[in-house]
Formats: sequence, C-alpha cells, structure tokens
Amino acid sequence: MSTSLRPKYISFDCYGTLINFQMADLARQLFADRIAAKDMQQFTTDFARYRLDEVMGDWRPYDQILCNSVQRTCRRWGIEYRDNEGLKFYNAVPTWKPHADVPDALARLAAEYKLVIFSNAMDAQIPYSVEKLGAPFHRVYTAQQAQAYKPRLRAFEYMIEQLDCSPSDILHVSSSMRYDHLSADDAGIKNKVFVSRGHEPSWPVWGCHEIKDLSGLPALVGL
Repeated sequence: MSTSLRPKYISFDCYGTLINFQMADLARQLFADRIAAKDMQQFTTDFARYRLDEVMGDWRPYDQILCNSVQRTCRRWGIEYRDNEGLKFYNAVPTWKPHADVPDALARLAAEYKLVIFSNAMDAQIPYSVEKLGAPFHRVYTAQQAQAYKPRLRAFEYMIEQLDCSPSDILHVSSSMRYDHLSADDAGIKNKVFVSRGHEPSWPVWGCHEIKDLSGLPALVGL
C-alpha cells in the first residue's frame, strides 16, 4: 500500500499495541477458583469495562485504578475480593514483553522517524517496558505526567503541547479505538493507524489505516 504519510512524529499506545497486554490472562489465572470457565470471558470483559470507566474521571495512581476495577468486578459477580488482589495486576505490568512483530518494526521506524509513547501508565512502570522494546524513543509520556488517562482529551492535548507541534504532525498508532483513536481524532489527530490485534473491532468510519501487526507500519510511512 502506498501512502503519503510522512509525519514529524509517530506516537504509540504502549500496552496492547506494543507490549502484549495480559490483564485478561492474569484474571483467568487469579479467578479460576471463583469463576466458572464458561463465564470467564464475560468476567474479563466486565473487568475491562470497569478499567475504562475508572480512567474517565480525575487522575488517580494506576494501582488505585486497578484495585477499584477488580473490586467493582468482584462485587458485580458476587465473589470475594482478596486483600491487595488488584496490586497483582499492577505489579505484573512491567514484566510483560513486546509482541513478536514489534522490535524489528520499531528499529526500522526509529532510523527515520521520531518515535513517541503516550501510555496510561505510571512513571515507575514505563521504563521497564520501554527497555524491552529496544528502540530509541524521542519522548515517553505517561498519564501520571499529564494527570489524565486516555481516552480523556486532556491526555492527547498534553502530548501535543509537550511536542510543541500541530496535531497534523503526528501519526498515532494504537490497537484500541475506545482508548485512543476516537479521542485522538477529537483532539485533531487525523492521521491514525489501527493495529488489529483482535481485542477490539475495527471501526472504519473513524478513518484509520488498518494493519494486522506492526510489521505493516514501515510501508505506510514510506520505508
């Protein structure tokens, strides 16, 4: 596919897009003794929805976001929430590794473009993940720095302000329409790439380029 995409910056969501996000896998392990196998898909879906709901308000540390999300999911299902269970999810995040297609693609992109991360993460978490990606990033921003989580517009406004650029200078890449692309579009970032990793459906109406994994990105930007 040939395109005219030649952005000044390529910005990325981190967890899910670059790092293999394993919240549902960990939930299946931790709650196997409380949730029947036939119900586990709905349980992990509810957990994901509560995480989204928790980040919509004023900024709070991510460990609180996760603990509240786990508690609310347990309450909905009428099961026991065990002490500090949400922290098991928080502590697992820095241990997760990149998707297999990511390191080589990032290395190719970094040779030509300034790469940026904006992540719904804490400053203490993100360095472990960035190190695993292996590529030089021009800037790495977190929700903690912005005092706002995606999908809030403030998160994208913060990134644009810090880069001191126009939204048209950015190509944003994410595997999430709900957390990233809808709000990025509202913030003026019209150049977007949806990585179809299977955890969210494609919404073509939002005008994203679509790739099945990150190996397809270099071709989109002329490499």
